[in-house]
Amino acid sequence: MSEKNTNSASEQKPYEPIAFAKKHRISVEDAKAIIEKHGADRKSADKEGRRVSV
Repeated sequence: MSEKNTNSASEQKPYEPIAFAKKHRISVEDAKAIIEKHGADRKSADKEGRRVSV
């Protein structure tokens, strides 16, 4: 039997603040706040990161 790999939000790890800050070109402080707010929900965190970077 083969196992399926799922990427549900409950199984994902939250971003590392420095990597997230570099990805979205924002401050590490902003990145930490976004990660704290959105936790392991990378889709929501990325959406917020794009908003902040504008």
